[in-house]
Amino acid sequence: MGFIIYLIVGGLIGWLAGLVVGKDLPAGIFGNIIAGIIGAWIGGELFGEWGPELGGIYLIPALIGAIIFVLILSLIIRAVRR
Repeated sequence: MGFIIYLIVGGLIGWLAGLVVGKDLPAGIFGNIIAGIIGAWIGGELFGEWGPELGGIYLIPALIGAIIFVLILSLIIRAVRR
């Protein structure tokens, strides 16, 4: 059950990051889940474990990390399309 909650929280974090940045992620819900999980990892490495925690993900560092990931991903996608 914990893994499902982890995926749901990762998806929500990825979705929120996409809204903040104003970019749609490729692959829809799967892209949101991946961005949220990678963002949680990036945020945890950069900012540590602080703030509210849900499903094993610290929300504030995960959101900041996901925003960073979405920005980098959007720059890569734009460079590849040129």
